[in-house]
Amino acid sequence: MAANAQVTGKVEYRAGDGPMLRIPEGPIEVEMAADSAVLSWGDEGRIQSTAIPLLEYRRFVDEGMIIETRG
Repeated sequence: MAANAQVTGKVEYRAGDGPMLRIPEGPIEVEMAADSAVLSWGDEGRIQSTAIPLLEYRRFVDEGMIIETRG
């Protein structure tokens, strides 16, 4: 997985109607869509991903919880 961002704080998402789940600190891959950001993390044997609203992603970036590392 080619990481283009880094989780550096508390980044959480909700899977369906379930509880809030935390994305572990470390490298992530971000793919932007018109209204959402798809975040992927983990190693090759166990990749996880979720889509979050673009406004929520921008809030995480603005608060320093996600640092974009792409050039």
